[in-house]
Amino acid sequence: MKRQNFLKSLSGLSLLTLIPQTAFSKTWSKLTGDSNPKIVRNNKGNLLNVIGDIQTHKLGGSDTNNQIVEWVDDVEPGVGIPPHIHTKEDEIFRVIKGQIEITIDGKTTILETGDIAFAPKNIPHSWKVVGTEKAKMITSAFPSGIELMFKEIADLPSGPPDFKKITEICGQYGITFTT
Repeated sequence: MKRQNFLKSLSGLSLLTLIPQTAFSKTWSKLTGDSNPKIVRNNKGNLLNVIGDIQTHKLGGSDTNNQIVEWVDDVEPGVGIPPHIHTKEDEIFRVIKGQIEITIDGKTTILETGDIAFAPKNIPHSWKVVGTEKAKMITSAFPSGIELMFKEIADLPSGPPDFKKITEICGQYGITFTT
């Protein structure tokens, strides 16, 4: 289609501008849920210490109509999450600073600043910070729900982790640890 014909075909769409924005917003909200726009500044969010994984939760299910949760991991060298499987959510890991060794479905690689990894549900994966500097990583999980598990784990009594209790909590959210 030529550009001129394409532009003419769009002219009918200008009628959409006559629809009051409030009516459109209400209709769109019914279709997509009751999510509202949200801006979270770099130094803001809900801070959780999940067994040494310092997480700042930026968006949760209550913000996104249960579609996605996103947090920033700020983690010391040597800290990581052992091999496990999610049955409910997929995860995306985006390294902002440092080096993360990640294993997904038996394949291990080092993620550097700017690298991204995708770990689909039902596939075993693990990660840990390697090198000598702290790492910062943005993690997204979808659909949401896992943030509730992290809150439960973070609320456990301080001291050495009770891995039996942690495994039990994770199991309630469809996450199992593998060997």
